[in-house]
Amino acid sequence: MADPEDTTEAPRRVRVVLSERKGVARTVRTVVDVQEGTPVGELLRANLIRGQLSVAMRVGAIAVLVLGLLPVLFAVYPELGRVEFLGLRLPWLLLGVLVYPFLLGLGWWHTKAAEKVEQNFADHVQD
Repeated sequence: MADPEDTTEAPRRVRVVLSERKGVARTVRTVVDVQEGTPVGELLRANLIRGQLSVAMRVGAIAVLVLGLLPVLFAVYPELGRVEFLGLRLPWLLLGVLVYPFLLGLGWWHTKAAEKVEQNFADHVQD
């Protein structure tokens, strides 16, 4: 039989608290501010719209610059229009074929940048 004095108890866990909470946790008002249209919510929404507009303007400027300069380039240097590559003349190749991967990449970049702006907004609102 076991000796009643041999019963060893496992040490009990002790919770250590370095400081007591002085007040009740503050409720987050930013989500409510955005939903109710308070001045803070209006400012947050305006910053989101400004960020989205900035991304759209940059992407649009790049598209207009690149696609607008191609015809100008061919007008200034007409000998480029006579260069053939894979049986296609360079203007047809650039404006008829390669413009689509360029636009696809530009669209992908716009989507990623816009999602980043929205994520920053959501993180700010939820904090």
